[in-house]
Amino acid sequence: MWWFYRKGPSGFSGASTAEEVTAGVDGRGLVAVITGATSGIGLETARVLALRGVHVVMPARNVAAGLAVKETIVASIPGARIDVLEMDLSSMASVRRFASEFESLNLPLNILINNAGIMTRNCTCSCDGLELHFATNHIAFVLNAGHFLLTNLLLESMKKTCRDSGTEGRIINVTSAGHTMTYPEGICFDKIHDPSGLNDFIGYGQSKLANILHSNELSRIFKEGGVNISANAVHPGVIATNLFRGRTIVAAFLNSIGRIICRSVQQGAATTCYVAMHPQVKGISGKYFANCNIAIPSLQAMDVELAKKLWQFSLQTVSS
Repeated sequence: MWWFYRKGPSGFSGASTAEEVTAGVDGRGLVAVITGATSGIGLETARVLALRGVHVVMPARNVAAGLAVKETIVASIPGARIDVLEMDLSSMASVRRFASEFESLNLPLNILINNAGIMTRNCTCSCDGLELHFATNHIAFVLNAGHFLLTNLLLESMKKTCRDSGTEGRIINVTSAGHTMTYPEGICFDKIHDPSGLNDFIGYGQSKLANILHSNELSRIFKEGGVNISANAVHPGVIATNLFRGRTIVAAFLNSIGRIICRSVQQGAATTCYVAMHPQVKGISGKYFANCNIAIPSLQAMDVELAKKLWQFSLQTVSS
């Protein structure tokens, strides 16, 4: 496991924790929206950003669970600023309601962390008629037609914050090395509305590839428009979290050998927190990070034309 502890150019490694990579970073005055923050690495990301002074807004499908997390964080970090708003990423209507409620808070927005994700046993459709992995992990997730839509709806707030404050905005899409487990063509667009026969691992991998492509296309658009917002994708590593709650065998396997191949939640949240807050990442956009360092994704993930095609498909999906 020597590679896990080997530090990269950033000075950090896969063994670094979220607190370690943000040590000395002052987040006071910043506001972050973090999806999937009620458990796992999302919760740890929210806790560490709050620890560094960031005002955290947590969208939660289960508001009661979100409020319980808020109480836990505030109990350990007196003065932590956390808001909980209802949102179900698999429903575009719910994502739109969240964006409207966030706007009513009159808050700036500096950081958007699209962290929530699912891995189902069978590929099914969301309430909007989209393959559930794709709907939750990408669409409802920004512009990915959940995270894709969310990102698009919050972009004007981020742009205004950048103009008013002069501070770079940062969008982080949490992806996975699993983005390599997909179709030869990358994304099978004709299966998004009809997932019958779609393998669940392929469905998951396709959605994670979409996360990276979305980041890359966002970055290209921002650079061409002179917008001071970066967009990057991060791989947190293998962590035994609630992501695998629907896959008993996988969960049991990870639990049995977790000490050998899995990293802790504190380590898993490190790359997200590093890319969201560290000064070293300022001005870096359109990259894929792993172990708190820039890494190389699959060739499909770097396909500019595929990223553009996905962008247009996602726009049409959230507009229909």
